[in-house]
Amino acid sequence: MQAKLGNLVLDQWVDGDGDGNVLTNAVSGEPVASITSAGLDFGGMLHHARSTGGANLRKLTFHERGEMLKALAIYLQEHKKEFYALSTATGATRSDSWVDIDGGISTLFVYSGKGRREMPNDHVYLDGPPEQISKNGTFTAQHIFTPKLGAAVHINAFNFPCWGMLEKLAPTLLAGVPAIVKPASSTAYLTELMVRRINKSGILPEGALQLICGSVGDLFEHLICQDTIAFTGSKNTAEFLQQHPRVIAESVAFTAETDSLNSSILGPDAVPGTPEFDLYIKEVAREMTAKAGQKCTAIRRVIAPAAIAGEVVEALSTALGNIRVGNPGNKDVDMGALASQGQRDEVRDRVAELSHEANIVYGGTDDFDVVDADSQKGAFFMPTLLHCDKPMTSKLVHGVEAFGPVSTVLPYKNLDEAIELSRLGEGSLAGSIITNDNNVARELVLGTAAYHGRMVVINRHCAAESTGHGSPLPHLIHGGPGRAGGGEEMGGIRGVLHYMQRTAVQGSPETLTAIGHRWIKGADQRDPGVHPFRKTFEQLELGDTLITDSREVTLEDIQHFAEFTGDTFYAHTDEEAAAKNPFFDGRVAHGYLIVSFAAGLFVDPDFGPVLANYGVDDLRFAQPVNYGDTLKVRLCCKQKTLRAGSGYGEVRWDSEVTNQDGDVVAQYDVLTMVATNEHWASVS
Repeated sequence: MQAKLGNLVLDQWVDGDGDGNVLTNAVSGEPVASITSAGLDFGGMLHHARSTGGANLRKLTFHERGEMLKALAIYLQEHKKEFYALSTATGATRSDSWVDIDGGISTLFVYSGKGRREMPNDHVYLDGPPEQISKNGTFTAQHIFTPKLGAAVHINAFNFPCWGMLEKLAPTLLAGVPAIVKPASSTAYLTELMVRRINKSGILPEGALQLICGSVGDLFEHLICQDTIAFTGSKNTAEFLQQHPRVIAESVAFTAETDSLNSSILGPDAVPGTPEFDLYIKEVAREMTAKAGQKCTAIRRVIAPAAIAGEVVEALSTALGNIRVGNPGNKDVDMGALASQGQRDEVRDRVAELSHEANIVYGGTDDFDVVDADSQKGAFFMPTLLHCDKPMTSKLVHGVEAFGPVSTVLPYKNLDEAIELSRLGEGSLAGSIITNDNNVARELVLGTAAYHGRMVVINRHCAAESTGHGSPLPHLIHGGPGRAGGGEEMGGIRGVLHYMQRTAVQGSPETLTAIGHRWIKGADQRDPGVHPFRKTFEQLELGDTLITDSREVTLEDIQHFAEFTGDTFYAHTDEEAAAKNPFFDGRVAHGYLIVSFAAGLFVDPDFGPVLANYGVDDLRFAQPVNYGDTLKVRLCCKQKTLRAGSGYGEVRWDSEVTNQDGDVVAQYDVLTMVATNEHWASVS
């Protein structure tokens, strides 16, 4: 037994005062460690996070923070064997641990990649294009995101001691905000081990991560408006914390992911004998038994057509009967123990409560034979299935969650009833629909989406690659309305922005260009002295502008382009037909001919620092170009993003094509890769 779990306070490991509470092995009931945070300086932890951790993180760009997350993920991968070994004590099988440990590490990798691909190598994140708010464009506005100057307090649940921490930590650190992590006590020993390894790695800057093992004490008394709380746990606890006077007085941002009576709907077309019926039984059985049903996204309500509800009960009972419950360290075991005996007792009590409205048709006991363990010493509970024959008028089945391997079958007569049953859960993290009828899928999604944070539709065509009902992904939001807490975590860059402040900044185009490092129309344009394609990444400056010579578009040009490309759309080839079009008064040039001519006007052909053109963004054709019109291009260096260590940076050019009257006919961003000084010197 480890004597006492440590607390990481001000970058030092500190024992809490007193003996603390004893944590036990979920499988054997033997002591694992004791836990206490008594005597910690919680106010000092917040101050250290803000003054040291935040300051250190904000020195780094989004890309540098992304590289930091990648390095951390690689480091944790190298140490995951010891995480797996200890994870067994939480009752997790190897596949359960894979979701928790590898899944958490994978989240670091995903956010590292997204930060480096989708965010600038800068300290400011721009939210959309500039807002034109004045007639002449001398006064404009831009929404920006900057890191909050506080600390993120992460309060996590017991069921995923690794993933639960890392899925919050990844977007927080990428945002440039330090975190104080408080894991649920019953499995905190695994979180503490991972934090010890993170701390030992030295990858995170000082103050970026602190850990509380035990109560948060008076931490909330020291919160300020720049702090953020991200909570996972029971709705009652979330509501209690949200009502803390300091949270209210300081308007502390509070994200909650709470109880969720998630449902899965079987479409009326998915009768026995169809692939969808078999998929449904497999999916429900897996969701009931993975992590011993201790998943906030697990299927609690099985919504099935009344005509085949009996077959659903029979098939699920058979599937659950094949589940081998026992010591998760045994490779023959499919489902391990619940996280603690207290959790087992809680599930048993909730099943007894549910049985007032639903019949137990399979399981319902903690006294049964288990593999390679003692069912009474460990926190084991038998997979349990209930059936409610009056789900529309019952209340407990839509309000009581047994947080374990427990689900209830709810029959429906028609799709309207299925939709209403799903809504009666009053807000869910995840919902699923299994049907091969796309019209049914659409009706169910539109009828229930407002009550769900995420929905997955599964059929025979996507099942093989589907992530399943209950797998949160860092690319997608994790949260839900109502009972589920009303919050959103992860969701790609959306998750990062939870820890940042959106601010509308108003000023001159030149000022906003300086603040956001993206050139805004109306800001200064400079003659670079040479063709801008002759400049390296470092030499280019925002506002470097090329004004090209002019080129006339002839009828022969339009005819040749049509014949050469095969684009013989009537507007380019038939004068009479084109004149009937309300947008044209005769034959017009192809839009892509305009873009091609523009490139011919602004491209410098010689070998130079511009390595490649890799795309065009936001292309718009403002008005038609007729033969006889003359085109000119204004090309301006708009934004630069250095790809550290690659030898190049990405340069975005604001491109504007005008005709002989000065009217804009096309506008778009050209994206190029431009060599750095060092790379260009090595090849030129």
